[in-house]
Order: sequence, then structure tokens, then C-alpha cells
Amino acid sequence: MTTSRSNLRSPHGVTARACAPRPAARSARAPAALLATGTLLLTAACSGGDDRTVTESETGTTVAERPLAARTTASPASDLTETGARNALITESDIEDYWDQVKDPQSWRDSLLVGQVDVAEFLNGKSDAEACQRLVNALYDETLLGKPSGASALTGFQEGDSRLLYQVAAYQEDDLDDSMTWLKSLPDTCDQFTLTGSGGGQRTVQVVEMSLPEEGDDRQGLTVTVKGTSGGDPVTLTLDVAAVRIGANAITVTNGGLDGADHDTTKAAVEQGTPRLEDVLAGRTPQPTPSGVE
Repeated sequence: MTTSRSNLRSPHGVTARACAPRPAARSARAPAALLATGTLLLTAACSGGDDRTVTESETGTTVAERPLAARTTASPASDLTETGARNALITESDIEDYWDQVKDPQSWRDSLLVGQVDVAEFLNGKSDAEACQRLVNALYDETLLGKPSGASALTGFQEGDSRLLYQVAAYQEDDLDDSMTWLKSLPDTCDQFTLTGSGGGQRTVQVVEMSLPEEGDDRQGLTVTVKGTSGGDPVTLTLDVAAVRIGANAITVTNGGLDGADHDTTKAAVEQGTPRLEDVLAGRTPQPTPSGVE
């Protein structure tokens, strides 16, 4: 999750640099103009096919949204409204630091996540490989818990070379059950695997569990790292992934980039955002977080 710099690969082919440590602090907020300069390794096109492949020289890719598995039993949906979902979104004040809200986070895509999982690496073969393929596809599409069945709202923030995407949505309860169970299985099933692009370039993907604040009815956190190359240079994409369930509703957070992932920011988003959704579901209007309050 990155903005373009002179030494980064933009969608127009500038060379990417290797991961660098996140600076401890900045003297001022990043100017909003930086948000319009483009992002690293981003693609936004979609097509009707299921295959997700990209050549090493491509600046764009075509992908399709991962279809949800068929369900044989219906289950109650949430009463969350579109207005309520928007009111439950976090703001810059909720995550502090030097994050700036952006207008079109839906367009964020990272081509390091595009490729095919090597089935031969798994003891359980196809079934485990499919679980890991679902993960990288969902991270690319930002459909971590599948497609919402009801109201949903999305917001995004950018700080230097890192991005944070935050979603509030309602789901069919059975689908949400299955998605949370799948997320909890990933540190074991997908602890390390190989992702291969259509040009033959290989990336090593690692998935480890991440602890989250005790919020909501259920929760799961992951840290996903993708190590590969861009323009011949080594790069590492690091993403924190968090999902918190409240009934048939959930918040999801994806936070990180080539500079790593700030775990404290991910936890703050969960800690500040979950009570906002709980307030909305209880018929209350969430109160704004005062600037400067952690």
C-alpha cells in the first residue's frame, strides 16, 4: 500500500525500491497532493475470468471477483442500513498519527498479490491450496469476508507508503460463520507457500496470527508478507489483516505496504471502530473521536 516516489514503481513503470523501516514520526501531515500521484504496483481493471495472472512487465491486470461458495441454507441478515454503515466508519482521529483520508480506496490493488498458488507444496494438495488462493484473491479484491449481503461502507487512509482500508458490512450469517472459520485456519494451512505470476516470477507468502483487542463477538488477526521482485529489485509487501464480527455484521481492516505494517494502528482501528458499529446497531449515533485522544 504505497504512494509513488521517484524510486518506486508506479503503474507507469518506475522502478520499485526495497522495503524500508517506517519513520518514527513526521513533522507534518503528508500533503493531500501526494495522494493523487499514483500508487505502487496498483491495478484496477476487472474481467469475467477466474484466473488471476500477470506478467512481470505488466502494469495492469484483469481479475474477477472471487465467487462465494453456494449455500444450501438461508440465514438471517443484518438490520444494518447504508447510513448506519457510513456512520460506523472510523476517521483520521480514530487512528491518529499522520494518516490522510482518501477519496477512492476502492481502486487500490497490488499486483504482488496476483498469481497462482503452487498446489504441490501442500500435504492436503488442492484443498489447502484453494484456501491460500482464496486469501491472496481476497486481499487483492478487498473481499476478505466475501461479498456483503446487505449494507456496506468503505473508507481508506494513506500515510507515506502505507495504506489502510476499513470496511463495515452486513453479511448472511452462515457465510460470515464460514469466513471467520476459514480465516482462523490460515496460520496453519497457509503458514508459507509460493505464489507464481504468469511470467514465472515467484513470490514467497507467509501468514502468521496477529493478536487483536478483545472486541466484538469474534475476531481474527493475521499478518501476511509477500516477498518478491519488482523491476529486478527485491520487495516485501506486509499487510495486517483484521476481522471483527458483531452478529451478522463485521468490520475488516487491511493495513500496510512496502514499508511494513504498523500493528498499533491496526489495533487502534479495531479498538475505536468496533464500539462505533455497536452504537449504530443499538440505534445510537457514534460520537466523534476528539483529535489528539488515543
